[in-house]
Amino acid sequence: MRGPLTTTPTRKLLGPQNRHLWFWIFVGPFVLGLTLFTYVPLAWSVYLSFFDAHNTVSPTDFVGFDNYTAMLGDDAFTGSLVTFLVFTAFIVPATYVLSLALALMVNRLRWAQAFFRSVFFLPVACSYVVAALIWKMSIFNGVRFGLANTVLDWFGADQIAWLSTTDPPWYWLVIVTVRLWLQAGFYMVLFLAGLQRISPRLYEAAAVDGARPGWQVFRHITFPQLRATSVAVVLLLVINAFQAFDEFYNLLSDSRGYPPYARPPLVYLYYTALGQGQNLGLGSAGAVILALIIAVVTVVQARWFGLGRKED
Repeated sequence: MRGPLTTTPTRKLLGPQNRHLWFWIFVGPFVLGLTLFTYVPLAWSVYLSFFDAHNTVSPTDFVGFDNYTAMLGDDAFTGSLVTFLVFTAFIVPATYVLSLALALMVNRLRWAQAFFRSVFFLPVACSYVVAALIWKMSIFNGVRFGLANTVLDWFGADQIAWLSTTDPPWYWLVIVTVRLWLQAGFYMVLFLAGLQRISPRLYEAAAVDGARPGWQVFRHITFPQLRATSVAVVLLLVINAFQAFDEFYNLLSDSRGYPPYARPPLVYLYYTALGQGQNLGLGSAGAVILALIIAVVTVVQARWFGLGRKED
């Protein structure tokens, strides 16, 4: 017979007097979905990376690290990493500067602040696929009906095939601007939260000490106080740049397929795993390599910026 203090696994899970019951009712479906649709596919992808998995998700031919060796020796895969570096060099500083500038302007507003915050944040809710198609079909169409070429025509300039011109590579302008429009509002909100956490007493003390409003106050008061927010923003920007897929694929691909230039890692892995060869083993190995690179880059950045370190 169980005593009053005897606990069963079910009792430990639900807690005394079933206090944890509602917690598991609300969180349980999310945990179940996360396990089934995230952790299980991740584990299976790692499993597939050690097998010769052509056109099958249940391979039997174990090849060890051959898939990893093949991916690291593939010029197309390493070239996709170079594409990521170029994309990161454009999008990270551009998004950082624009979102910070928007946050500073919105934070200084005395009226309609909520309206302008919502206006700048609204593109975040837009689908990447829809935004890419708008950029491709309406703005940077490459013919005289596109908005960009129409503006160029007003000034007597020649039309540009934005997405197919590689010298100079005008397609970067299209890719970077659509991502910039889509994500700047989100990081603006993060900076706004950081700005609103700065104590007004710091600005009052700076004014008493003779600091001039504007650049001097921003450089010595505002920007240093945004250090933690800036670190988080840069980390998120780099991670999101690694995961770029929708805008590249929907902007550059057509009925003839995807061009040989501007292939980020996820686009290359997509064609490797789901293309004509359907080599799921190679694709999984590339995905694991990419995940490890993201983890290493994130940790190095966090250590470099001193994330989690106690401030003096």
